[in-house]
Amino acid sequence: MKTGIIKGLELAGKLLIFIALISLLACRQNKNISQESMVEPTQEAEESLQAEGSLLMGVSKAVCYSGFRSGQHPDRGEGALNPSYSETLEDLKILSEDCDFRLIRIYDSGNNSEMVLRVINENNINIKVMLGIWLRAELSAHETCGWLTEPIPEKELQQNKKLNLVEIERGIKLARLYKDVVVAVNVGNEALVDWNDHKVDTDTIISYVRKVQKEVKQPVTVADNYRWWADHGTKLAKAVDFVSLHVYPVWEGKDIDEGLSYSIENVMEVHKAIPDAKIVITEAGWASVASEFGERASEEKQEQYYKEFMGWAKENNITTFFFEAFDEDWKGNPDNMMGAEKHWGLYTVDRKPKKVVESL
Repeated sequence: MKTGIIKGLELAGKLLIFIALISLLACRQNKNISQESMVEPTQEAEESLQAEGSLLMGVSKAVCYSGFRSGQHPDRGEGALNPSYSETLEDLKILSEDCDFRLIRIYDSGNNSEMVLRVINENNINIKVMLGIWLRAELSAHETCGWLTEPIPEKELQQNKKLNLVEIERGIKLARLYKDVVVAVNVGNEALVDWNDHKVDTDTIISYVRKVQKEVKQPVTVADNYRWWADHGTKLAKAVDFVSLHVYPVWEGKDIDEGLSYSIENVMEVHKAIPDAKIVITEAGWASVASEFGERASEEKQEQYYKEFMGWAKENNITTFFFEAFDEDWKGNPDNMMGAEKHWGLYTVDRKPKKVVESL
């Protein structure tokens, strides 16, 4: 009888162990399911760097536009020679109808930019604009800018401050007058980096940003190199409505095999330094010809960079202005027609499409 009781107890014990094991496996399975349900949404959220609402006007694809053709140029001390109304209309039709661009960036608030806005408005062209406010030098960067061989005279710097205030008022006026065309206002272009010739103090630019913000309804930003934003941009990022940065891997010695990965690294440096800021890329491009870059510049490589980087920007909800619409032969060294500054366009200076346009 004692033996029977012992066997019964052993059987009961084994049954309890079996039930416990089943319960444990069920708990682990439920825990795994619970963890998977928590991980999947996070993975989906990480697929895009930004939410879709971060896009300007809801588009990722945009282009920088300056319409100066051969023989034309902005004011270089003796007055400007600007594109005509009909030439501007031709350009905007090319960009909107042939390339399907719905958003362009222009760089100042002068007569030429006013012409662009007027042509869009009067002809009902389906294009919106990021309007620029160009800032002249208020500080002399002759010790850090490679092409400034001597200090900018103090008298000139003081005059530039007055001209900058005039330019700001022009920008405010245009943003108000063409409020249905202008979707954002940019104050200053690469005016913060040490290597440029039109440097302005950060606190001064912040004061300009706040002045414009008080006067217009559109979001206001400042455009500069990604490195400046990553290293120094925290204070300015709090003042602007979104951060505008530039990336140029070919200028930094990269060939096309590193073009995409290096550009993404640049953007991520800014994102890491200023994680709460909405990012817009206001310049990214690849020269099709450049004596400075040798074989790293070509139409084929420009085409590849456009497709790869603009594709990444679309996936990550980052509005990106490709630099630029048309070649501009007034830029750079007039004695070097093969210089990079003249050959960033998707089209040549005489409006012939390059390979990137033909492939699209």
